[in-house]
Amino acid sequence: MADAVSPDNFKTPVGVQVKTTRIGCLVVSEVNCEGKLATFIATIDDLLFSSSTAEKTLKAINR
Repeated sequence: MADAVSPDNFKTPVGVQVKTTRIGCLVVSEVNCEGKLATFIATIDDLLFSSSTAEKTLKAINR
């Protein structure tokens, strides 16, 4: 899961940093934004979409 969303760690707008790591069985994402609130919201939306897609894919594989 963490690997699936890790490209988001690098493709971020200026002023936004995303760090996704695995801690045991948890996936933790930290988002820092020094820009506009709209940019922050769009980044969170992209991260949640990527996470949801990765989760659905893992569930389909494990069936």
